[in-house]
Amino acid sequence: MWLIGAHVSIAGEISQSFDRAKALNCTAFQIFTRNPRGWASKKLDEKDILNFHKKFGETGLFPIAHMPYLPNLASPNREIYDKSVKILSEELTKCHILKIQYLVTHLGSHMGTSEEEGIRRVANACNIALKSSEGNTVLLLENTAGQKNSVGHTFNHLRKCLDLIEDRSRVGVCFDTCHGFAAGYDIRTHDAVENLLKDFDKIIGIERLKVIHVNDSKGALNSHLDRHEHIGRGQIGLNGFKALMSFKQVQKLPLIIETPYDSEKDYMHDIEILWSIAREQF
Repeated sequence: MWLIGAHVSIAGEISQSFDRAKALNCTAFQIFTRNPRGWASKKLDEKDILNFHKKFGETGLFPIAHMPYLPNLASPNREIYDKSVKILSEELTKCHILKIQYLVTHLGSHMGTSEEEGIRRVANACNIALKSSEGNTVLLLENTAGQKNSVGHTFNHLRKCLDLIEDRSRVGVCFDTCHGFAAGYDIRTHDAVENLLKDFDKIIGIERLKVIHVNDSKGALNSHLDRHEHIGRGQIGLNGFKALMSFKQVQKLPLIIETPYDSEKDYMHDIEILWSIAREQF
């Protein structure tokens, strides 16, 4: 079964995310479990947890969580770094309580120090959070577009970070197509996708690829511009996503859109494109 979905809101109650995902014809979905633009977090009460578990069982949908925006696991600022590690630990525990299998995180910015220092700080943050949190939720490192001072825009960055994380059973990778394309990884043709998957397998190991964020790119190849576009309307183009979804390694993974939600197109439009591509595979 294809796992196709979108990032949806938890407004009202966290379990309502299942209803929103189902209304979009999703079989998987992604959420923030807290306010993504703040440091504070409302504690889940027993009713929230029980309702989430109930909807989980009733719908059979596959939920994924994403870290909020403010934490920076590569930061040299001690206060920001400590707060970021604390939130990462809290989010891993919360995912365990909600029975969410994957938590996606950005690696962050080294703030002008160095890529190597940034990578070491990210790995250290992951080690602390994985040890101090409950459960066995898998932490997924998401590739970046290669903006100034960012960590994680190459497969080698991700591999170096993974090598420094002690509990290998609880880490993997989430590959974002827009970020990857903007960082210089071409996915516009079948051959390009084949080469990308081979490189990923050689450097990281294809078994560590757990989730794909399926976003077209407003920016050109190697532009380092992190601007998502509707599927087929950006620089990657529809043929790129058809090529990507033709590979068996990709077909078994959750494919999550984070495309713009605007007056021109919406999530339903992009989800339907992915389902139409999926139907073409058989």
